[in-house]
Order: sequence, then C-alpha cells, then structure tokens
Amino acid sequence: MTAPVLTETPSPATERTPERPAPAGPRTAHRRRRRLPWGLYLAIAVVALVVLWAVVPGIFAPGDPLQGVPAEKLLPPSATHWFGTDILGRDLFGRVVHGAVNSLSGALIAVTVGLALGTLIGALAGAVGGVLDDVLMRIVDVLLAIPGLLLSLSVIILLGFGTVNAALAVGLGSVAAFARLMRSEVARVRRTEYVEAAYGSGGTFLAVLRRHVLPNSLTPVLALAALQFGTAILAISTLGFLGYGAPPPTPEWGLLISEGRNYIGTSWWLTALPGLVVVAVVLSANRISHRLGRSTR
Repeated sequence: MTAPVLTETPSPATERTPERPAPAGPRTAHRRRRRLPWGLYLAIAVVALVVLWAVVPGIFAPGDPLQGVPAEKLLPPSATHWFGTDILGRDLFGRVVHGAVNSLSGALIAVTVGLALGTLIGALAGAVGGVLDDVLMRIVDVLLAIPGLLLSLSVIILLGFGTVNAALAVGLGSVAAFARLMRSEVARVRRTEYVEAAYGSGGTFLAVLRRHVLPNSLTPVLALAALQFGTAILAISTLGFLGYGAPPPTPEWGLLISEGRNYIGTSWWLTALPGLVVVAVVLSANRISHRLGRSTR
C-alpha cells in the first residue's frame, strides 16, 4: 500500500504575477509625439532658407548677379565673396541666391503639372474602372517604360528651350508616378465600409467620390508631391547643365554648374559650391517628404 502523494498548491499570497510596465501617461505620449529628429529640423531650415532666397534675394545678395568686376575674376571663396567669383568677376553666391527663383519656380510648375494630370488620370481609372481603367493604365505603363530624362528631352525638343518648357517637360515625365499612386488609393478607398454605406444611404457616384473617396486618397499623393519637388529640382538642374534650360547669363543652378566645368581644375568652387546647394535642397526635400509619408500611415 503506497502513501498518498501530497502536492502543495501555492497560496494566492505567494503566487507571483508577471510585472507589467505602467502605461504611459498623456504627458509622456505627448512628448514622444513632439520629439522629432534633428535632421528634420535641419531639412526644414534649408528649404525655408532657399525659399527666402527665391522670394527676397536682395536681402541676402543685394548686388546685380549679371554684373561683374573683371579685376576680381576667379577669386576663391573669402569673407567678401562667400562662394568666390566666376570668369567675369561676378559674385557666385549672389548668382546662386538669385538663381533660386528659377530653379524653385520651375520645380513648382513641374510638380503642379504632374500632380494635376496624374491625379486626374488616376482618379478616373480607379473610380470608373473597366475598359477606361485598362486603357489609362496601359498609357501610364508606356510612360513608365521611357526613361525620365529621355522623355523630358523629347518634350523640350517639341516645345523649345527655356525654364518653363523644361519644367513642363519634367512635369509630364512625373505624371505616371502620380497616376499609379492615385489609382491604387482610389481603388482601396472604394472598397471600404464607409464608402459602401454612403452608396447604401442613397449617395450618387459623384457625391461619394467628392465627399469620401478623393479626400481620403489625396494624402499619400501629396506626400509624393513633396518627394517629387526635390526630384524636379534635380531634373531641371540636369536639363540646365545640358543646355536645355534657361539661356545664359540667367543665374540658374544647373547652368551655373555647367559654366564652371571648364575651370574645375583651377577654380573648383565654380562647380562644387552650386552643386552642394542643389544636393542640400534635394536631400532636405526628400527628408521632409519621407516624414510626411510616415505620418500618413
């Protein structure tokens, strides 16, 4: 006969429960939301400074960007000429500042054209669907198959040279990206429950599209517009470097880099400093757009 085995059951007092972290209070959550990386502040400061260059260039560079002093040609950067001088003795910093209006206005035109046409095509394809969707998306696929620079050069050959024509060419090249994103967002929003409820309550196609579908589809597209702004600056500067943008002696960033490439061995600042300005603006615009894209998720 075997003795019964007694098992000790833990009492509620001695039973251990896993410790859980205390929930964050409203102040802690608010501080986490307000904490932004320093790189984002730096990007905003760079973009704001360049916008001020374009709006009030006379405050930062009061001199005439087209007039130079021949005796002061090809001077290196100094306290008097921050970016040095060019072959005609013109202050390079002043030309970069006054050239901001050409580059930024061209990028704004390009983004506006791409956003307007791409949003319209994508909204029609995603909302109507069917044969219209297939036809529009095949056109978009053809545009995506053509390299952006080649497409821009083809449009410029048809329209002619100039900053506005270069901006239109870059804008037409970005239509496909906006159209694909807008089409996918409209198709996603159309399948949501609140859109189906709007149709069930008697809403018409145009009313539901205007009140529910489009407002809830535009946020990612606007984030893409911020990204395309930096890309447009780079593309317009590239066209200006190749000679398809603003004619000389217009102070345009790509043209400034192109004018200094023949003196890069002896006067490095003619190409390096305007190029660094373009790089800083493009990276700053991309940083801001990435933040906008994360906030929309």
